[in-house]
Amino acid sequence: MKALLVYPECPNSFWKYPEALKYVGRKAAFVPLGLLTIAAMFPDSWELKLVDLNVESFTDRHIEWADVVFVSAMHIQLRSANEVIARCYAKGKKTVGGGPAFTSSPEKFPLTNHILRGEAENIFPFLISDLERGRAKKLYRSEGYPDLADSPVPRWDLVNIHQYGTMSVQYCRGCPFDCEFCDVVSIFGRKIRKKRREQIIAELEILYRLGWRGSVFFVDDNFIGNIPAVKMLLKDIIEWQKSRSYPFKFLTQASINLAKDRDLLRLMEKSNFHEVFVGIETTNRDALKAWGKQQNVNVDLAEAVRTIQHSGIKVMAGFVVGSDFDNPEIFDDIKNFIMETGITIAMAGILIALPGTRLWKRLKAESRLIEDFGQWDNTASVTNFNPIMGVEALLAGYLGLIQYLYRAENYYKRISKMFEVYRPTKKSIIIPPRDIKAFLKSLWRIGILSKNRKLYWHLMWNTARENPSLFPEAIVQAILAENFERFVSKMATRN
Repeated sequence: MKALLVYPECPNSFWKYPEALKYVGRKAAFVPLGLLTIAAMFPDSWELKLVDLNVESFTDRHIEWADVVFVSAMHIQLRSANEVIARCYAKGKKTVGGGPAFTSSPEKFPLTNHILRGEAENIFPFLISDLERGRAKKLYRSEGYPDLADSPVPRWDLVNIHQYGTMSVQYCRGCPFDCEFCDVVSIFGRKIRKKRREQIIAELEILYRLGWRGSVFFVDDNFIGNIPAVKMLLKDIIEWQKSRSYPFKFLTQASINLAKDRDLLRLMEKSNFHEVFVGIETTNRDALKAWGKQQNVNVDLAEAVRTIQHSGIKVMAGFVVGSDFDNPEIFDDIKNFIMETGITIAMAGILIALPGTRLWKRLKAESRLIEDFGQWDNTASVTNFNPIMGVEALLAGYLGLIQYLYRAENYYKRISKMFEVYRPTKKSIIIPPRDIKAFLKSLWRIGILSKNRKLYWHLMWNTARENPSLFPEAIVQAILAENFERFVSKMATRN
Protein backbone atom coordinates (compact mmCIF):
# COMPACT_ATOMS: atom_id res chain seq x y z
CA MET A 1 0.00 0.00 0.00
CA LYS A 2 0.97 3.63 -0.50
CA ALA A 3 0.84 6.06 2.41
CA LEU A 4 1.14 9.81 2.03
CA LEU A 5 2.21 11.55 5.25
CA VAL A 6 1.14 15.19 5.39
CA TYR A 7 2.28 17.86 7.82
CA PRO A 8 -0.17 20.80 7.65
CA GLU A 9 0.88 24.40 7.27
CA CYS A 10 1.64 26.39 10.41
CA PRO A 11 0.18 29.91 10.25
CA ASN A 12 2.51 32.86 10.65
CA SER A 13 2.99 32.46 14.38
CA PHE A 14 5.70 33.50 16.84
CA TRP A 15 7.92 30.45 16.23
CA LYS A 16 7.75 30.41 12.43
CA TYR A 17 10.66 32.88 11.93
CA PRO A 18 9.76 33.79 8.31
CA GLU A 19 12.10 36.79 8.06
CA ALA A 20 15.02 35.13 9.85
CA LEU A 21 14.83 32.06 7.61
CA LYS A 22 15.43 34.24 4.55
CA TYR A 23 18.92 35.02 5.84
CA VAL A 24 19.91 31.35 5.98
CA GLY A 25 18.05 30.23 2.85
CA ARG A 26 15.76 27.80 4.66
CA LYS A 27 12.02 27.27 4.21
CA ALA A 28 10.95 26.16 7.69
CA ALA A 29 12.38 26.38 11.18
CA PHE A 30 11.63 22.85 12.41
CA VAL A 31 11.24 19.39 10.90
CA PRO A 32 8.02 17.35 11.37
CA LEU A 33 9.68 14.96 13.82
CA GLY A 34 6.43 13.23 14.82
CA LEU A 35 5.61 12.21 11.25
CA LEU A 36 9.18 11.08 10.61
CA THR A 37 8.94 8.86 13.69
CA ILE A 38 5.57 7.49 12.58
CA ALA A 39 7.06 6.76 9.17
CA ALA A 40 9.60 4.45 10.79
CA MET A 41 6.74 2.33 12.20
CA PHE A 42 5.35 1.26 8.82
CA PRO A 43 6.07 -2.24 7.51
CA ASP A 44 8.65 -2.43 4.73
CA SER A 45 5.89 -3.44 2.32
CA TRP A 46 4.39 0.07 2.41
CA GLU A 47 5.53 2.84 0.05
CA LEU A 48 5.86 6.20 1.77
CA LYS A 49 6.00 9.84 0.77
CA LEU A 50 6.02 12.85 3.09
CA VAL A 51 4.73 16.31 2.23
CA ASP A 52 5.45 19.20 4.60
CA LEU A 53 3.18 22.08 3.58
CA ASN A 54 5.61 24.48 5.24
CA VAL A 55 8.24 23.75 2.58
CA GLU A 56 6.28 22.61 -0.49
CA SER A 57 2.85 22.70 -2.12
CA PHE A 58 0.23 19.99 -1.62
CA THR A 59 -1.02 18.89 -5.03
CA ASP A 60 -3.71 16.62 -6.44
CA ARG A 61 -0.93 14.38 -7.76
CA HIS A 62 0.11 13.70 -4.17
CA ILE A 63 -3.42 12.65 -3.27
CA GLU A 64 -3.91 10.52 -6.38
CA TRP A 65 -0.68 8.62 -5.68
CA ALA A 66 -1.77 7.51 -2.21
CA ASP A 67 -4.01 4.71 -0.98
CA VAL A 68 -4.35 6.41 2.41
CA VAL A 69 -3.30 9.84 3.71
CA PHE A 70 -1.93 10.29 7.22
CA VAL A 71 -2.18 13.77 8.78
CA SER A 72 -0.46 14.84 12.01
CA ALA A 73 -1.38 18.19 13.54
CA MET A 74 -1.04 20.46 16.53
CA HIS A 75 -3.92 22.73 17.56
CA ILE A 76 -2.44 25.68 15.68
CA GLN A 77 -2.60 23.65 12.44
CA LEU A 78 -6.30 22.81 12.75
CA ARG A 79 -7.48 24.86 9.77
CA SER A 80 -4.78 23.59 7.40
CA ALA A 81 -5.31 20.00 8.56
CA ASN A 82 -9.02 20.17 7.80
CA GLU A 83 -8.31 21.67 4.38
CA VAL A 84 -6.01 18.73 3.60
CA ILE A 85 -8.58 16.23 4.82
CA ALA A 86 -11.37 17.89 2.82
CA ARG A 87 -9.32 17.67 -0.38
CA CYS A 88 -8.64 14.00 0.24
CA TYR A 89 -12.32 13.39 1.02
CA ALA A 90 -13.31 15.02 -2.27
CA LYS A 91 -10.94 12.65 -4.09
CA GLY A 92 -12.32 9.61 -2.30
CA LYS A 93 -9.12 8.95 -0.34
CA LYS A 94 -9.18 7.63 3.20
CA THR A 95 -7.48 9.71 5.87
CA VAL A 96 -5.91 8.92 9.23
CA GLY A 97 -5.43 11.71 11.77
CA GLY A 98 -3.10 11.81 14.76
CA GLY A 99 -1.11 14.16 16.95
CA PRO A 100 -2.09 16.56 19.75
CA ALA A 101 -5.02 18.19 17.92
CA PHE A 102 -6.65 14.86 17.01
CA THR A 103 -5.96 13.47 20.48
CA SER A 104 -7.54 16.38 22.37
CA SER A 105 -10.25 17.46 19.90
CA PRO A 106 -11.28 14.60 17.58
CA GLU A 107 -14.67 16.24 17.06
CA LYS A 108 -12.95 19.06 15.16
CA PHE A 109 -12.17 16.68 12.28
CA PRO A 110 -15.54 15.34 11.06
CA LEU A 111 -14.30 14.22 7.62
CA THR A 112 -11.41 12.12 8.94
CA ASN A 113 -11.99 8.40 8.38
CA HIS A 114 -9.77 7.12 11.18
CA ILE A 115 -8.41 8.92 14.23
CA LEU A 116 -5.56 7.79 16.46
CA ARG A 117 -5.71 9.33 19.93
CA GLY A 118 -2.61 9.28 22.10
CA GLU A 119 0.90 8.06 21.39
CA ALA A 120 1.34 5.80 18.39
CA GLU A 121 3.93 3.19 19.36
CA ASN A 122 1.54 0.74 21.07
CA ILE A 123 -1.49 1.05 18.80
CA PHE A 124 -0.03 1.76 15.35
CA PRO A 125 0.60 -1.88 14.35
CA PHE A 126 -3.10 -2.67 14.92
CA LEU A 127 -4.18 0.30 12.81
CA ILE A 128 -1.88 -0.76 9.96
CA SER A 129 -3.08 -4.36 10.13
CA ASP A 130 -6.72 -3.23 9.99
CA LEU A 131 -6.04 -0.91 7.06
CA GLU A 132 -4.40 -3.73 5.13
CA ARG A 133 -7.44 -5.95 5.75
CA GLY A 134 -9.93 -3.19 4.87
CA ARG A 135 -11.58 -3.17 8.30
CA ALA A 136 -10.08 -0.15 10.04
CA LYS A 137 -12.14 1.41 12.84
CA LYS A 138 -13.12 5.05 13.22
CA LEU A 139 -11.23 5.51 16.50
CA TYR A 140 -8.04 4.04 17.91
CA ARG A 141 -7.06 5.00 21.42
CA SER A 142 -3.64 4.24 22.86
CA GLU A 143 -3.97 2.61 26.27
CA GLY A 144 -1.20 3.43 28.70
CA TYR A 145 2.08 5.03 27.78
CA PRO A 146 4.61 3.35 25.47
CA ASP A 147 8.18 2.59 26.45
CA LEU A 148 10.36 4.94 24.41
CA ALA A 149 13.00 2.25 24.22
CA ASP A 150 10.69 0.88 21.50
CA SER A 151 10.48 4.17 19.60
CA PRO A 152 12.25 3.88 16.22
CA VAL A 153 14.82 6.16 14.62
CA PRO A 154 13.01 8.80 12.49
CA ARG A 155 12.94 8.32 8.71
CA TRP A 156 15.19 11.23 7.77
CA ASP A 157 15.35 10.00 4.19
CA LEU A 158 11.80 11.28 3.61
CA VAL A 159 12.77 14.96 3.92
CA ASN A 160 15.48 17.26 2.63
CA ILE A 161 17.11 18.26 5.90
CA HIS A 162 18.71 21.30 4.29
CA GLN A 163 15.31 22.96 3.85
CA TYR A 164 15.10 23.39 7.64
CA GLY A 165 16.77 25.70 10.11
CA THR A 166 17.02 23.16 12.91
CA MET A 167 17.00 19.38 13.29
CA SER A 168 15.07 17.72 16.12
CA VAL A 169 15.56 14.83 18.53
CA GLN A 170 13.27 13.57 21.28
CA TYR A 171 14.73 12.11 24.46
CA CYS A 172 11.73 11.91 26.78
CA ARG A 173 7.99 12.46 27.11
CA GLY A 174 5.95 13.59 30.09
CA CYS A 175 6.53 16.16 32.81
CA PRO A 176 6.72 15.76 36.61
CA PHE A 177 4.78 19.02 37.05
CA ASP A 178 1.08 19.48 36.29
CA CYS A 179 0.40 23.15 35.53
CA GLU A 180 -3.32 23.86 35.18
CA PHE A 181 -3.10 25.37 31.68
CA CYS A 182 -0.64 22.89 30.14
CA ASP A 183 -1.74 19.84 28.13
CA VAL A 184 1.53 17.89 28.40
CA VAL A 185 0.37 15.80 31.37
CA SER A 186 -3.09 15.15 29.91
CA ILE A 187 -1.44 13.77 26.76
CA PHE A 188 1.85 12.26 27.96
CA GLY A 189 1.44 11.78 31.73
CA ARG A 190 3.54 12.87 34.70
CA LYS A 191 6.00 10.00 34.65
CA ILE A 192 9.10 10.74 32.58
CA ARG A 193 9.61 8.08 29.92
CA LYS A 194 12.91 8.23 28.12
CA LYS A 195 14.91 6.65 25.36
CA ARG A 196 18.09 4.76 26.13
CA ARG A 197 21.24 6.84 25.95
CA GLU A 198 22.56 4.77 23.07
CA GLN A 199 19.37 5.55 21.09
CA ILE A 200 20.05 9.28 21.33
CA ILE A 201 23.70 8.91 20.38
CA ALA A 202 22.65 6.79 17.39
CA GLU A 203 20.19 9.48 16.26
CA LEU A 204 22.84 12.19 16.57
CA GLU A 205 25.27 10.04 14.60
CA ILE A 206 22.76 9.61 11.78
CA LEU A 207 22.24 13.38 11.53
CA TYR A 208 26.00 13.87 11.54
CA ARG A 209 26.51 11.35 8.72
CA LEU A 210 23.74 13.01 6.70
CA GLY A 211 25.87 16.13 6.73
CA TRP A 212 23.96 18.19 9.26
CA ARG A 213 25.93 20.85 11.15
CA GLY A 214 24.42 23.44 13.48
CA SER A 215 21.33 23.54 15.69
CA VAL A 216 19.63 20.42 17.04
CA PHE A 217 16.46 20.87 19.11
CA PHE A 218 15.69 18.42 21.92
CA VAL A 219 11.91 18.76 21.62
CA ASP A 220 11.14 17.33 25.08
CA ASP A 221 8.54 19.37 26.95
CA ASN A 222 10.84 19.23 29.97
CA PHE A 223 14.31 17.95 29.13
CA ILE A 224 15.30 17.85 32.82
CA GLY A 225 12.22 15.98 34.06
CA ASN A 226 14.50 13.16 35.26
CA ILE A 227 17.68 14.95 36.33
CA PRO A 228 19.84 11.92 37.27
CA ALA A 229 19.07 10.27 33.93
CA VAL A 230 19.69 13.39 31.88
CA LYS A 231 23.06 13.92 33.57
CA MET A 232 24.12 10.46 32.43
CA LEU A 233 22.95 11.25 28.90
CA LEU A 234 24.84 14.55 28.87
CA LYS A 235 28.08 12.80 29.78
CA ASP A 236 27.67 10.57 26.73
CA ILE A 237 26.84 13.56 24.53
CA ILE A 238 29.95 15.39 25.74
CA GLU A 239 32.17 12.50 24.65
CA TRP A 240 30.37 12.19 21.31
CA GLN A 241 30.66 15.93 20.65
CA LYS A 242 34.36 15.93 21.52
CA SER A 243 35.05 13.06 19.13
CA ARG A 244 33.30 14.93 16.28
CA SER A 245 34.73 18.43 17.00
CA TYR A 246 31.37 19.72 18.25
CA PRO A 247 29.25 19.63 15.08
CA PHE A 248 26.03 20.46 16.94
CA LYS A 249 24.75 23.16 19.24
CA PHE A 250 21.66 22.17 21.17
CA LEU A 251 18.54 23.94 22.37
CA THR A 252 15.71 22.57 24.47
CA GLN A 253 12.90 23.28 26.94
CA ALA A 254 13.27 22.98 30.70
CA SER A 255 11.68 24.02 33.97
CA ILE A 256 13.21 26.86 36.00
CA ASN A 257 14.68 24.46 38.59
CA LEU A 258 17.48 24.04 36.05
CA ALA A 259 19.04 27.13 37.62
CA LYS A 260 19.34 25.39 41.01
CA ASP A 261 21.59 22.60 39.76
CA ARG A 262 25.04 23.97 38.90
CA ASP A 263 26.34 20.51 37.97
CA LEU A 264 23.50 20.09 35.47
CA LEU A 265 24.21 23.52 33.99
CA ARG A 266 27.89 22.65 33.71
CA LEU A 267 27.12 19.42 31.86
CA MET A 268 24.74 21.20 29.49
CA GLU A 269 27.37 23.85 28.79
CA LYS A 270 30.00 21.19 28.10
CA SER A 271 27.56 19.39 25.79
CA ASN A 272 27.20 22.66 23.84
CA PHE A 273 23.65 23.53 24.78
CA HIS A 274 23.38 27.17 23.82
CA GLU A 275 19.71 27.97 24.42
CA VAL A 276 16.82 26.87 26.64
CA PHE A 277 13.14 27.80 26.66
CA VAL A 278 11.78 28.27 30.19
CA GLY A 279 8.14 28.75 31.18
CA ILE A 280 8.35 31.72 33.53
CA GLU A 281 4.68 32.53 32.75
CA THR A 282 4.11 35.53 35.02
CA THR A 283 5.41 37.74 37.79
CA ASN A 284 2.06 37.27 39.57
CA ARG A 285 2.70 34.82 42.42
CA ASP A 286 -1.02 34.29 43.06
CA ALA A 287 -1.48 33.16 39.46
CA LEU A 288 1.49 30.79 39.71
CA LYS A 289 0.03 29.22 42.85
CA ALA A 290 -3.42 28.89 41.30
CA TRP A 291 -1.95 27.22 38.22
CA GLY A 292 -0.03 24.77 40.40
CA LYS A 293 3.30 25.98 39.03
CA GLN A 294 5.05 25.45 42.36
CA GLN A 295 8.49 25.18 40.79
CA ASN A 296 8.26 28.92 40.02
CA VAL A 297 6.74 30.15 43.28
CA ASN A 298 9.57 30.13 45.80
CA VAL A 299 12.25 31.18 43.33
CA ASP A 300 13.91 34.48 42.52
CA LEU A 301 12.98 34.23 38.86
CA ALA A 302 15.23 37.06 37.71
CA GLU A 303 18.24 35.60 39.48
CA ALA A 304 17.46 32.16 38.02
CA VAL A 305 17.49 33.63 34.51
CA ARG A 306 20.84 35.33 35.14
CA THR A 307 22.32 32.11 36.52
CA ILE A 308 21.43 30.23 33.35
CA GLN A 309 22.70 33.04 31.12
CA HIS A 310 25.98 33.23 33.04
CA SER A 311 26.44 29.50 32.42
CA GLY A 312 26.64 30.15 28.69
CA ILE A 313 23.04 29.24 27.88
CA LYS A 314 20.65 31.85 26.48
CA VAL A 315 17.18 31.98 27.99
CA MET A 316 14.06 32.14 25.87
CA ALA A 317 10.95 32.44 28.01
CA GLY A 318 7.20 32.06 27.87
CA PHE A 319 4.84 34.52 29.55
CA VAL A 320 1.06 34.37 29.86
CA VAL A 321 -1.45 37.14 30.60
CA GLY A 322 -5.13 36.76 31.38
CA SER A 323 -5.22 34.76 34.61
CA ASP A 324 -8.03 35.33 37.10
CA PHE A 325 -5.52 37.15 39.31
CA ASP A 326 -4.25 39.60 36.70
CA ASN A 327 -5.09 43.28 36.65
CA PRO A 328 -3.89 45.97 34.21
CA GLU A 329 -0.62 46.34 36.15
CA ILE A 330 0.52 42.89 35.02
CA PHE A 331 1.55 44.17 31.58
CA ASP A 332 4.06 46.64 33.01
CA ASP A 333 5.27 44.08 35.55
CA ILE A 334 6.06 41.52 32.85
CA LYS A 335 7.53 44.16 30.54
CA ASN A 336 9.89 45.37 33.27
CA PHE A 337 10.93 41.81 34.16
CA ILE A 338 11.79 40.98 30.55
CA MET A 339 13.73 44.20 30.02
CA GLU A 340 15.68 43.86 33.27
CA THR A 341 16.70 40.25 32.64
CA GLY A 342 17.66 40.73 28.99
CA ILE A 343 15.44 37.94 27.69
CA THR A 344 15.46 38.77 23.99
CA ILE A 345 13.04 36.08 22.82
CA ALA A 346 10.09 36.45 25.17
CA MET A 347 6.97 34.71 23.90
CA ALA A 348 4.23 36.66 25.64
CA GLY A 349 0.81 35.21 24.91
CA ILE A 350 -2.79 35.36 26.06
CA LEU A 351 -3.98 32.50 28.24
CA ILE A 352 -5.92 29.90 26.25
CA ALA A 353 -7.68 26.91 27.79
CA LEU A 354 -6.43 23.90 25.83
CA PRO A 355 -8.82 20.93 25.58
CA GLY A 356 -8.19 18.27 28.20
CA THR A 357 -6.35 20.53 30.64
CA ARG A 358 -7.44 21.21 34.19
CA LEU A 359 -7.99 24.83 33.17
CA TRP A 360 -10.35 23.75 30.37
CA LYS A 361 -12.35 21.59 32.75
CA ARG A 362 -12.59 24.33 35.39
CA LEU A 363 -13.68 27.05 32.98
CA LYS A 364 -16.19 24.70 31.37
CA ALA A 365 -17.69 24.00 34.80
CA GLU A 366 -17.84 27.77 35.39
CA SER A 367 -19.57 28.29 31.99
CA ARG A 368 -16.79 30.64 30.87
CA LEU A 369 -15.57 28.82 27.76
CA ILE A 370 -16.28 30.27 24.33
CA GLU A 371 -17.63 27.54 22.06
CA ASP A 372 -16.57 27.00 18.42
CA PHE A 373 -13.15 28.48 19.04
CA GLY A 374 -10.75 27.75 16.20
CA GLN A 375 -7.71 30.00 16.74
CA TRP A 376 -5.12 28.21 18.89
CA ASP A 377 -2.24 30.66 18.55
CA ASN A 378 -1.90 32.38 21.92
CA THR A 379 -0.01 35.27 20.32
CA ALA A 380 -2.96 36.07 18.02
CA SER A 381 -4.79 38.43 20.42
CA VAL A 382 -7.67 36.05 21.06
CA THR A 383 -8.75 33.75 23.85
CA ASN A 384 -11.40 31.07 24.28
CA PHE A 385 -12.84 32.09 27.64
CA ASN A 386 -14.23 35.14 29.39
CA PRO A 387 -11.39 36.64 31.47
CA ILE A 388 -11.99 38.32 34.82
CA MET A 389 -10.07 41.38 33.59
CA GLY A 390 -12.44 41.79 30.66
CA VAL A 391 -11.68 41.03 27.03
CA GLU A 392 -11.07 44.61 25.91
CA ALA A 393 -8.64 45.41 28.73
CA LEU A 394 -6.81 42.11 28.20
CA LEU A 395 -6.38 42.53 24.45
CA ALA A 396 -5.38 46.19 24.68
CA GLY A 397 -2.84 45.49 27.41
CA TYR A 398 -1.43 42.52 25.56
CA LEU A 399 -0.98 44.38 22.28
CA GLY A 400 0.72 47.21 24.13
CA LEU A 401 3.06 44.74 25.80
CA ILE A 402 4.27 42.96 22.68
CA GLN A 403 4.51 46.14 20.64
CA TYR A 404 6.78 47.57 23.32
CA LEU A 405 8.90 44.42 23.63
CA TYR A 406 9.51 44.05 19.90
CA ARG A 407 10.08 47.68 19.05
CA ALA A 408 13.63 47.53 17.69
CA GLU A 409 15.21 49.91 20.20
CA ASN A 410 13.80 47.87 23.10
CA TYR A 411 14.93 44.58 21.59
CA TYR A 412 18.46 45.99 21.17
CA LYS A 413 18.40 47.18 24.79
CA ARG A 414 17.72 43.59 25.84
CA ILE A 415 20.59 42.33 23.71
CA SER A 416 22.94 44.68 25.54
CA LYS A 417 21.47 43.68 28.89
CA MET A 418 21.91 39.99 28.13
CA PHE A 419 25.49 40.56 26.99
CA GLU A 420 26.32 41.96 30.45
CA VAL A 421 25.81 38.46 31.89
CA TYR A 422 25.85 35.93 29.05
CA ARG A 423 29.07 34.20 28.13
CA PRO A 424 28.83 31.85 25.13
CA THR A 425 30.10 28.30 25.28
CA LYS A 426 33.69 28.08 24.09
CA LYS A 427 33.28 24.90 22.07
CA SER A 428 34.68 25.22 18.56
CA ILE A 429 31.53 24.58 16.56
CA ILE A 430 31.97 24.30 12.81
CA ILE A 431 30.40 27.40 11.24
CA PRO A 432 28.20 26.33 8.30
CA PRO A 433 28.53 28.40 5.09
CA ARG A 434 24.89 29.47 5.47
CA ASP A 435 25.77 31.34 8.68
CA ILE A 436 28.49 33.28 6.89
CA LYS A 437 25.99 34.11 4.15
CA ALA A 438 23.51 35.26 6.81
CA PHE A 439 26.08 37.71 8.16
CA LEU A 440 26.81 39.10 4.70
CA LYS A 441 23.08 39.50 4.01
CA SER A 442 22.62 41.28 7.34
CA LEU A 443 25.28 43.84 6.39
CA TRP A 444 23.14 44.89 3.44
CA ARG A 445 19.58 44.27 4.59
CA ILE A 446 19.95 45.65 8.11
CA GLY A 447 23.17 47.65 7.98
CA ILE A 448 22.17 49.59 4.85
CA LEU A 449 18.47 49.18 4.02
CA SER A 450 16.79 48.85 7.41
CA LYS A 451 15.51 51.78 9.44
CA ASN A 452 17.28 50.05 12.34
CA ARG A 453 20.73 50.39 10.77
CA LYS A 454 22.04 52.76 13.47
CA LEU A 455 21.09 50.26 16.18
CA TYR A 456 22.71 47.49 14.14
CA TRP A 457 26.05 49.24 13.67
CA HIS A 458 26.14 50.44 17.27
CA LEU A 459 25.68 46.83 18.45
CA MET A 460 28.28 45.47 16.02
CA TRP A 461 30.87 48.09 16.90
CA ASN A 462 30.44 47.78 20.66
CA THR A 463 30.46 43.98 20.54
CA ALA A 464 33.57 43.78 18.35
CA ARG A 465 35.37 46.25 20.61
CA GLU A 466 34.27 45.07 24.07
CA ASN A 467 33.57 41.34 23.70
CA PRO A 468 34.37 39.90 20.26
CA SER A 469 33.42 36.37 21.38
CA LEU A 470 29.81 37.60 21.31
CA PHE A 471 30.00 38.91 17.74
CA PRO A 472 28.31 35.87 16.10
CA GLU A 473 25.52 36.11 18.66
CA ALA A 474 25.11 39.83 17.97
CA ILE A 475 24.48 39.02 14.30
CA VAL A 476 21.87 36.40 15.20
CA GLN A 477 20.10 38.76 17.57
CA ALA A 478 20.05 41.61 15.04
CA ILE A 479 18.39 39.31 12.50
CA LEU A 480 15.86 38.15 15.10
CA ALA A 481 15.08 41.76 16.00
CA GLU A 482 14.04 42.37 12.38
CA ASN A 483 12.02 39.15 12.31
CA PHE A 484 10.02 39.84 15.46
CA GLU A 485 9.46 43.53 14.77
CA ARG A 486 7.85 42.63 11.43
CA PHE A 487 5.84 39.80 12.97
CA VAL A 488 4.38 42.04 15.68
CA SER A 489 3.71 44.84 13.20
CA LYS A 490 1.67 42.50 11.00
CA MET A 491 -0.17 41.09 14.02
CA ALA A 492 -1.05 44.56 15.32
CA THR A 493 -2.36 45.51 11.88
CA ARG A 494 -4.66 42.47 11.84
CA ASN A 495 -6.07 43.49 15.19
